[in-house]
Amino acid sequence: MKVTTLTINGELVSASPGATVLEAARENGIRIPTLCALEGLSTVGACRLCLVEVKGSPRLQPACVTAADEGMEVSTDTDRLRRYRSMILELLFAERNHVCPVCVANGHCELQDRARQAGMDHVRLPYQHPDLPVDITHARFGVDHNRCILCTRCIRVCDELEGAHTWDLAGRGTNARVITDLNQPWGDAVSCTSCGKCAEACPTGAIFKQGSTVGEMEHRSDRIRFISAARARKEWSP
Repeated sequence: MKVTTLTINGELVSASPGATVLEAARENGIRIPTLCALEGLSTVGACRLCLVEVKGSPRLQPACVTAADEGMEVSTDTDRLRRYRSMILELLFAERNHVCPVCVANGHCELQDRARQAGMDHVRLPYQHPDLPVDITHARFGVDHNRCILCTRCIRVCDELEGAHTWDLAGRGTNARVITDLNQPWGDAVSCTSCGKCAEACPTGAIFKQGSTVGEMEHRSDRIRFISAARARKEWSP
């Protein structure tokens, strides 16, 4: 099997045919921070945390959707990239109402983890403090739009693995929201199968199990990877 050979951070590595830069890095134990990417789902390049520098390109490239090409030279951890990632994280925290100490996902949140890894200890931007609702009309789950980072993982897992497409994205800019069944309350969404895949895929406390209190909501995104891999091996049908 022909492999792709490229250089990442000065180290010569090989990648599987058709792999992205992010997949090539992971195959070789090189960490690139992400939020919207989740193994087992399609990639959309939404969060931009995985930006990397590619020699010969004047622009930063999202590693999750950039193909690993033969002879490519990639840098994943430079001063420029660290500045960009810190700014992206600060924008995410400032855009909505992320109050970690009272969040159901406190200690189990990927956004919190990425901020900690980046050494972020404050936000230099003014907080927007939008007035956002919490929908707890569903019998088993709830969605807190204050915690949502619009990664679209819930939309993709519902569409690609469950096949229900209950979730979608509506609005633009600061008015963008994830919605269920053409903006119906989640409890009225007749397409929802109550499978819980969206709750497992969510990286923050935005989608949670009813009854979860501070720090109790743990997401099992590894289940998404398991289901996707099992279907690829045809161990069961959708």
